[in-house]
Amino acid sequence: MPGQSPHIADIRTDYRLAALDEDSTGNDPLAFFQIWFKEAETAQITEINAMTLATTDAKSMPHARIVLLKGLDTQGFVFFTNYDSAKGRDISANPHAALVFFWKELERQVRIEGFIEKIRPEESDSYFNSRPAGSRIGAWASPQSHKIADRNILDLNYAKYEEEFSNVDIPRPANWGGYRVMPHHIEFWQGRASRMHDRISFTKNATGSWDKNRLAP
Repeated sequence: MPGQSPHIADIRTDYRLAALDEDSTGNDPLAFFQIWFKEAETAQITEINAMTLATTDAKSMPHARIVLLKGLDTQGFVFFTNYDSAKGRDISANPHAALVFFWKELERQVRIEGFIEKIRPEESDSYFNSRPAGSRIGAWASPQSHKIADRNILDLNYAKYEEEFSNVDIPRPANWGGYRVMPHHIEFWQGRASRMHDRISFTKNATGSWDKNRLAP
């Protein structure tokens, strides 16, 4: 690429920590994800629940950002946000999303694609009430993704709601809550030497079970 710093093209890592085969993944990718997640916890990786969330807007333009995984069950992957944010507007326009986890210390990546929907209000209430008071006030104070004139607006909003809720329980804003990404495709990637990586993919079929395949790196 013209103008590219010469050293960037020379940056590379030869992955050698582990291997991944079809037998070890089993037949349930969500169960295997739990295994990898626990191994990441054991490895004391920071922000192991950080994941890239990719969405598309009404004009089919892609957008990606880091969000935090806050729940995982047999249905899928849960995160929380402002429903009026840019990502919330994207999801309203196109309820499909992709997630990526990258745990560099384990030389592993997981890619997830699926349908996305709001979780039940009671689930959002439960998580919201578990958050620190400051985070709950912040959910009220920030018009997430909307343009603001300066930082002072946020500080004034925060002070306003801090006073308003000083002697009462802080309720969940109606425009704040959770989404669940319900996967139809999950791929596990394990780095290997000489770029001969292991890739095992799962795709949900018409019967609701998973088809498993090895992909070339």
